Amino acid sequence: MTKLREQRREARFFAIGASLFAIGAVFAAFPAINATFTGLTFFIGSIFFTTASLIQWLLSGRPRFAGWGGAEAIDWWSAAIQFVGTLFFNVSTFSAILSLSILGERQHVWRPDVFGSAAFLISSLLAVWACRDRDRLWDPAARLWKVTWLNLFGSVAFGISAVTARISPESGLVANASLEGLGTFFGALGFLFAALLMAPKRA
Repeated sequence: MTKLREQRREARFFAIGASLFAIGAVFAAFPAINATFTGLTFFIGSIFFTTASLIQWLLSGRPRFAGWGGAEAIDWWSAAIQFVGTLFFNVSTFSAILSLSILGERQHVWRPDVFGSAAFLISSLLAVWACRDRDRLWDPAARLWKVTWLNLFGSVAFGISAVTARISPESGLVANASLEGLGTFFGALGFLFAALLMAPKRA
């Protein structure tokens, strides 16, 4: 399979994963919708994120590190850290399905959510930095300014969602459920638009 086809698969899987997270955030806003169904939406979305992230990491290859500050090295680490972040989201979304109570859910989910969001944020910052020297990357078209900044926006929004998802020891409730849902929804939109822009154009 050519790298061009792999890039298209990567963009397609990121778009599907982001769409499912946005839909899951909408489902979560309506208590009438079955919680297990909502959880499955997030979990399946996380699998698409992980698959797309793995493709991106493999496409970045084994860079000839020109020092730790070289664009190739930064891009490789960005992809690697993002992949790790998606694994944390796999854990958190699957744990949410298994949890039977809000408290139990947060005990199992919150830490992976925070670690995953932190990994996404670090990855996005590195991608923005690598984009400063695009000519040194394996494919200059693989990193576009609009894509990296949209991904950074999505990562910040996911981070806000993770922080506000922490459960309050006093009340036993989520610190800010509305902000948590909005952070997930708008973060997913950021990733979706980035995925649509990064898809290579057909000849």
